[in-house]
Amino acid sequence: MRSRNIFLILFVSSIIVTACNKQDYYLDSGTHNGKYDGTVYEYLNAKPAYFDTLMKVIDVAGMKEVLENEEITFFAPPSSSIYKSVRSLNQYLRNDGKDTVSELSQIKSEVWQEMLSLYIFKGKYMLKDYAQVDTLDLEAFGGQGFTSYGGRSMNIGVIYNDAGGVKYAGYRQLWLSYISDFSKPKGSLINIPIASSNIEPTNGAIHVLQYRNHVFGFTSSNFILSATSKGIDPVVNEE
Repeated sequence: MRSRNIFLILFVSSIIVTACNKQDYYLDSGTHNGKYDGTVYEYLNAKPAYFDTLMKVIDVAGMKEVLENEEITFFAPPSSSIYKSVRSLNQYLRNDGKDTVSELSQIKSEVWQEMLSLYIFKGKYMLKDYAQVDTLDLEAFGGQGFTSYGGRSMNIGVIYNDAGGVKYAGYRQLWLSYISDFSKPKGSLINIPIASSNIEPTNGAIHVLQYRNHVFGFTSSNFILSATSKGIDPVVNEE
């Protein structure tokens, strides 16, 4: 009986470890794999379990060259966040009595460029390069403004978590924030925590967004408005 109990403990432990290894990529705020001997594009392409749909979006948007040749910092949205936005778009189209989207290429490349550019910044920035942000005290610690690749002002900062009752003594987590209303920038932030930071490909830095807390484009309405205003192509039937 004792040996059986030990076996069960080891078996359950192995499951927990495996699950943690799978989830840490998104749920932990530490680094993942550190340096990578390849470009930003190559790194993402090597992780299809997380970025297969993102890679299709990059190609449809015609932005492969940016991720291959320019020095950038990329806040990588996982594929599931793109799925959420497309699902919301399809629900909107269905409610409006229109055909839904079944292929990413039906959505104009300009839409994908616009959305994708919100996550790309020129130059290489690691966690240590960003200012502190405290969402409960933005006057004291407001992060820092950065201009995205597409020219939109964004806010980026590092949360200093508490530890053992000591304020700001805990682990540090990077946050990317979308300013939804520029008339009240500090009161309209859509904050997205970073799951894994400081991945270093040869042409910049990658910080991976938490998949559970993000919709591609930062709000479904942003994505829907952009996609519908530019028009959606019909499915091309190949004979």
